[in-house]
Amino acid sequence: MYAFDVTGGSKAELYHDLHAALDALTAGEHDGIANMANAAALLWQYLPDLNWAGFYRMVDGELVLGPFQGKAACIRIPVGRGVCGTAAATRETQRVDDVHAFPGHIACDAASRSELVVPLVRDGVVLGVLDLDSPVPARFDDADVAGCEALAAVLAARI
Repeated sequence: MYAFDVTGGSKAELYHDLHAALDALTAGEHDGIANMANAAALLWQYLPDLNWAGFYRMVDGELVLGPFQGKAACIRIPVGRGVCGTAAATRETQRVDDVHAFPGHIACDAASRSELVVPLVRDGVVLGVLDLDSPVPARFDDADVAGCEALAAVLAARI
């Protein structure tokens, strides 16, 4: 059993605590699926106002559903399509304040209003994406982007 002190008064402190927890959870574990599963559970438990937290893995040139918390989701996403596919194609974080305004958005949960997708890149290769959805419009800010990018860097080295 893992017990973490993730209290975070500010967002920066929250992500600092999450970074330490993710590092502890994945240190020494080489199974990428296990590490993504624990990361999804960690984010689901401690980040407020989410309705989905998880991963899509790059498999044979397309994104395939990986470990997650939330409602059942789309299984395959072509690179370049939707928010996740755009993040994979551009290798850039996608922060979307209103998913209904994003061209080609793929709606797996009609309750989702905003989304943050961070590519997992190691040695220039996209391994997958971290995907966070929220029912709250404009839920994610610059602190979430920076915090999730730091978490993705830890995870990319361990999957």
